[in-house]
Amino acid sequence: MLSMKINNLMASSIEQTQPILQPYPCFIMRGGTSKGLFFLAEDLPTNTDERDRVLLHLMGSPDERQIDGLGGAHPLTSKVAIVSKSTRPDTDVDYLFLQVVVNKAEVSTTQNCGNILAAVGPFAIEKGLVKATNAVTAVRIHMLNTGANAVALIETPDGKVNYEGSATIDGVPGSAAPVLLDFLDIAGSSCGALFPTGKAQDVIFDIPVTCVDNGMPVVLLNAASFGLTGAESPAELEQNHALKSKIEAIRLAAGKLMHLGDVSKQTVPKMSLISPALNGGVVSTRTFIPHRVHDAIGVLGSVSVATACVLQGTVANDLVQHSFSDGTISIDVEHPTGLFTIEMTVSGSCEGIENFAVHRAALLRTARLLMRGEAY
Repeated sequence: MLSMKINNLMASSIEQTQPILQPYPCFIMRGGTSKGLFFLAEDLPTNTDERDRVLLHLMGSPDERQIDGLGGAHPLTSKVAIVSKSTRPDTDVDYLFLQVVVNKAEVSTTQNCGNILAAVGPFAIEKGLVKATNAVTAVRIHMLNTGANAVALIETPDGKVNYEGSATIDGVPGSAAPVLLDFLDIAGSSCGALFPTGKAQDVIFDIPVTCVDNGMPVVLLNAASFGLTGAESPAELEQNHALKSKIEAIRLAAGKLMHLGDVSKQTVPKMSLISPALNGGVVSTRTFIPHRVHDAIGVLGSVSVATACVLQGTVANDLVQHSFSDGTISIDVEHPTGLFTIEMTVSGSCEGIENFAVHRAALLRTARLLMRGEAY
């Protein structure tokens, strides 16, 4: 009798899991301070629901440890990039970013990821979507999540991607080859405007905030408004449940003001607590992404923070201890594990929100191929 039950269970289990237990070619790559699975679009189901079901199984979600999948039990290591040859004349590849929620059966496409973007160029060259040219290859990337474009400069000596080098970024041990990212036309890519509320500063539940979208929707809040110094560790902030509840309430309200609608099941906007710089930077940050606290700061999140630092009248600019002039400037944004440097070209920074413009944003990242094979 027991033998028959076991056989029936095994037959049922095989029947239920057969569609999932098949090989999906993929790379595991680190991009900046994130890590994820990289796929060619042709290797995943074209149906969105089926694709998301596959990705949840591959990552091991929903489960806080993601023990039955390849996810790393943290939002920064539960990410996916889907890459394909671009049909656009001005770009080489299309890149779709997906955030696989760790403890929920959710896959989100509501945001870009600039860290994972750093590995898209190397992946595209490795998979033959882009041919290596000379010592450095420029890969033009169209970010499907928001419709914006970026150019990644990848070292390709002898026609192969080089991952070794002396470039270092805070939040990643060791050194690697540099990946230079140049962002084009990312202002308002998710919300429709660089400052989507039309103001440099708003008040939500008696808390002054600045809502900005320069590639990533971000809400900036002064840490002092919550009785914080801004030097608290991510672990300390995550244990402060009253703080998290208040920030989430502000996030939900800000989502509507930023034309994002109901964001209760979205990963944007990010919430960035800011405070005066402590280590030579322009401003210090602690960023909720949105329910965990980033050990560093996201690439595009840092660009949005830096943008707010420049424009007079924002919550961030009020904390900056020196003024900026128009033209090309360098801004160091502090985060829990170091600094993030953003180079920007701006105009109208002293002329008010109507005349302010960001013409270019560029920064340095690194990337590394960790594994290539098949995920089941």
